[in-house]
Amino acid sequence: RATSNHKVKETVALELSYVNSNLQLLKEELEELNSSMDVYQNDSESISVPMIPLGLKETKELDLLVPLKDFISEHYGEEGVLFEKEIKEFMELRQAMRTPSRNEAGLELLMEYYNQLYFLDSRFFPPTKTLGIFFHWYDSLTGVPSHQRALAFEKGSVLFNLGALHTQIGARQDRAALPGLNQAIDAFQKAAGAFNYLKENFSNAPSLDMSAASLTMLVRLMVAQVQECVFEKMTLLRAQNDFLARLQLAQEAARVEDVYSLVHQTMSQPHVKDYVPFSWTAMVQVKSEHFKALSHYFAAVALCDCPAPSDAELLEQEKAFLQFHVTMPEGPSLRVLLQDPEERRKLGKAHLKKAIMKHEEAMRIHGLCKILRKMDILQEVLSFAHKRSLSKYSEIDHEEDFFETGEAPDIHPKTHQKPEIKSPNFSQVKVTDLFHRLGPLSVFSAKNKWYPARRVHLMRGENGFGFTLRGDSPVLIAGVIPGGCAAEAGLKEGDYIISVNGKDCKWSKHAEVVQLLKSTGKEGVDIGVITLQGSEYPKAADGKAAVMSSGSGMPKSNKENSRKSLMNSKSASTLLVWSKRSKRSKKSTYGGVPFTAVGDNEAMY
Repeated sequence: RATSNHKVKETVALELSYVNSNLQLLKEELEELNSSMDVYQNDSESISVPMIPLGLKETKELDLLVPLKDFISEHYGEEGVLFEKEIKEFMELRQAMRTPSRNEAGLELLMEYYNQLYFLDSRFFPPTKTLGIFFHWYDSLTGVPSHQRALAFEKGSVLFNLGALHTQIGARQDRAALPGLNQAIDAFQKAAGAFNYLKENFSNAPSLDMSAASLTMLVRLMVAQVQECVFEKMTLLRAQNDFLARLQLAQEAARVEDVYSLVHQTMSQPHVKDYVPFSWTAMVQVKSEHFKALSHYFAAVALCDCPAPSDAELLEQEKAFLQFHVTMPEGPSLRVLLQDPEERRKLGKAHLKKAIMKHEEAMRIHGLCKILRKMDILQEVLSFAHKRSLSKYSEIDHEEDFFETGEAPDIHPKTHQKPEIKSPNFSQVKVTDLFHRLGPLSVFSAKNKWYPARRVHLMRGENGFGFTLRGDSPVLIAGVIPGGCAAEAGLKEGDYIISVNGKDCKWSKHAEVVQLLKSTGKEGVDIGVITLQGSEYPKAADGKAAVMSSGSGMPKSNKENSRKSLMNSKSASTLLVWSKRSKRSKKSTYGGVPFTAVGDNEAMY
């Protein structure tokens, strides 16, 4: 025990309580700032219900110069200092992606960095070793810091920011016009796709904003905002005052209420409830009540403002109205209801009564949240909708009405445009491997290990150099003739040629290496080779030198040694024994080097 003095204990406890209360207050203020909706809304004078955007995750600067230079020296056997330019270029790209602009250029910047992380992962992050680099990121809502050595955390955080940036772009669109609505729909659908991709392909995230429960909530929130935009789009496109158009508007509004109710249920789950800002929960509740009110309002307008159908219209309206309510309203038959103006007015009055109740509930919830109370435009939207329903109710309410207004049945939710979750299209932004000079990724990667590079000097003998070649970038020694010059110099089948007479050949095509070897004179040739560790080279099935084909053991995803380039290469099946008189060695064999494609599904540790 630090002390047994009771008074000291009480003093310390009081001070700790004071510190904790201050920390909690700061946390709440930070949460309020990070969950702000006002800052990302559009500046249009039109009145639209505000959308919920996300702030970007922030990160610390990262100095990769020393770790990557050391890895290049140790793993690749190259001078790390020669790659300083590439390392600095990557660091500059990372620095730029911390503050992307809220437009297409910002999205492309994040996507470019995300795609470069694939190459960084393949080049510098072996499966059994870490570089000792910590990636620091802050929670987008609480600001709580998290760090991990896993590059998957960096990838996931960038992907989260891609989704968050889409939400900001969607929220700032002018939804009073059709182009703005279409752009908002597209942005929120892409945001949903980014969060969904993150949820399905990354796990064990250290921050709450990237947990499965939070991402599920975010996907549903984005889908709800898409549905809201679809409703707004319908109000623009279907401005005509016919009966069926208003029924469709009512069902669209009911659909928006339905999806926001699902979002609110998700926000109320144990793992999410204490994390989601109260302003978000309140906004979702307000929207749920608001759109339920709108659905009943448009139902009432359809019944009260539209004339009774003609005989030609009756069948179509009957069919639509049959699927309009969740339960059929009490009273006369459907045909009588549609043709009798008084019955239509009674049901319309019931719908308006429910609409007014829901408007008032939306305004009550709005008044409970300090942040929402500051949003003048939201207050204006709710107040306008409420007054409009009251005005319509006064218009159809008659003094001689002695009947009791019944309970209007709920409206069946239906939409003509279902939201689409659009996954990120990573191929949309083309990038070039910054560390291209290290060699083709299929061989020169972090997961492959090789023995130290060797330099051998070959003199052309009577039977030539005594080896066969296969493939491109890098060219492989497919077979070595026993007793030949190559065998005596220590060349082995499975060696990769990385240089000829000091010229780097890692990216050289088959024909280029052949030409370099053919051009050597009596002085011979210096060849640099490497041998992969743990590779086995089985004998060819027919006992002859294997020829390069689509079945050479390389996957379809191997870009450096693509099937097309190998099939089209004239030298791909050429047996190169360096003498015109020599014949193909029946002992020459070749086995494919095992390659593995990098998958999308990653875990954070």
